[in-house]
Amino acid sequence: MQLPAIVLMLLAGIAAGPATGLLEPSRDIGPLVAPMVSLAVAIILFEGGLTLNLHKLRDAAKGVRRLVFIGAPLGWLSSTLALRYGAGLGWETSAVFGGIMIVTGPTVIAPLLRQAKLARRPAQLLQWEAIINDPIGALAAVLAFEVVMVRQTAATAGNAVQELVLGIAIASVLGAAAGYGLAAAFKRGWVPEYMKVSVLFVVLIGVFALSDTLLHESGLLAVTLMGVVIANADLPSYSEIRRFKEHATVLLVSGVFILLAASLDFAMLGRLNWRAALFLGLVIGLARPLTVLISLVGTGLPWREKLLIALTGPRGVVLVAVAGLFGERLAAMGVEDGALVAPLAFALVAITVVVHGFTLKPLAQALGLAGSDTPGVLLIGGSKWSTALAEALDKAGLPVLIADPNRSRLRAARQLGLPTFFGDILSEAAENSLELAQYVRLVALTDNDAYNTLVTTDLAPEYGRDNVFQLARAKESQARHALPATLGGRVFAQGRQYDELQGLVRAGWEFRTTTLSEEYGLEEWRDDRPDVVLIVAIYPNGELRFPREDSSLKGGEGVKLLYFAPPKEKPQGQA
Repeated sequence: MQLPAIVLMLLAGIAAGPATGLLEPSRDIGPLVAPMVSLAVAIILFEGGLTLNLHKLRDAAKGVRRLVFIGAPLGWLSSTLALRYGAGLGWETSAVFGGIMIVTGPTVIAPLLRQAKLARRPAQLLQWEAIINDPIGALAAVLAFEVVMVRQTAATAGNAVQELVLGIAIASVLGAAAGYGLAAAFKRGWVPEYMKVSVLFVVLIGVFALSDTLLHESGLLAVTLMGVVIANADLPSYSEIRRFKEHATVLLVSGVFILLAASLDFAMLGRLNWRAALFLGLVIGLARPLTVLISLVGTGLPWREKLLIALTGPRGVVLVAVAGLFGERLAAMGVEDGALVAPLAFALVAITVVVHGFTLKPLAQALGLAGSDTPGVLLIGGSKWSTALAEALDKAGLPVLIADPNRSRLRAARQLGLPTFFGDILSEAAENSLELAQYVRLVALTDNDAYNTLVTTDLAPEYGRDNVFQLARAKESQARHALPATLGGRVFAQGRQYDELQGLVRAGWEFRTTTLSEEYGLEEWRDDRPDVVLIVAIYPNGELRFPREDSSLKGGEGVKLLYFAPPKEKPQGQA
């Protein structure tokens, strides 16, 4: 549908909840709603921590530090001022809610980045800021709430500060210790492979619950630290763990958003007036841009990247959940406008999700920070045939990149002006230096069948198993050499093998293109060229199809066919 998934979840929750009454979480699920949301947020933040590998940060490290150490306090201050003078809340409520608003929502950022296909560095900055600032925002709200509690009750400032510092210290120690302990247990084989995810979940929930019992909302800090430690422990099973957590997070983000939207009370939103609109305008148009632009001064980032980050600040599940909790507590303590925190939080989340959901991709494209809408092809192996294929794909208007660990094999491609990468495509150097978002198909074309199988198997979860291809393996038809369907990529070049294609190159075969029309369709093309190797069909909507031998390929007007064909015969008498 080409729509932000978060927006659809929001609409689905509203449709199922307040609009029709089919789902009312407080009625149908009861008191379990709050702990369910809390645990889901903890798992989401832990999965976010798993993505924070310090080795991958590199050129974005300085910007991330600024957004955390300068941006978080500035965001707290600017949000508090927007609440005080925009929404008209008192200083106490503004300070507590302003702390929560440091959070920019990893539950929203991750799906939006996936859809917008941002350049690597701004995507890293937005992702790291969202994940790291999430627990910081919750703890800022705790700090402000402790101050309010001292003013409103008989509690002493010394006890409040002691509780806060002790809670943060214990949360940090718990998270780091759990991360190091799990990493050590996994490396030494103390946990069987089939139990690793189960053990991880149990420890995660235990750490979150224990830390949160000692200091409200400190559990978010503990699980985030735990995720970061595991992400940087170089675990052999890290990929499988992270992949499972990603799947769980997709389900949890969807479920939590729908639950929260279904819990919406239109009467609650009816408490808001024109000042709520003023507050939203100040946050989106002034507080967020100023915070980011001031924080990133002197980082050396291009102005386009600074502007994109400044204009991207969606809020998500954590803000709604934590704001609702503190709003109730403030109201219970006698702070009158505490009841307005929950409706303002939901309005902020809904508006920012819709605004940034629909504007991030167009804004990134306008600033030149998004991948091309034209799907690209990543070719592994720099043989003569793959270089000729890359040249043909480039002439057909498709982004293409050739990667090979042998520099000499890339010489011909470089002379043709084609993009190349010298190194192993599975290395960290490739992951850190290549903008892979624009390449939606991967084709392994080396002379090593085992390496082709390794590459397509390892990268299939990233690209999708339908989007990774490799040349046919030698002896693949023999039962003792056949591999299961879980290994390797789909057949490429209609089942031709490496040696066969290289031989055809030496025989003078070449790549050609034909565009189909109403008068000249696919069947006529096949009748005219029975002996060619069809490589790819490029459809007018940008879709690419690599047909197999038995593929039921569909033609149509404007479809461009790229194929490998024998040399054209020269007219008789021509030298």
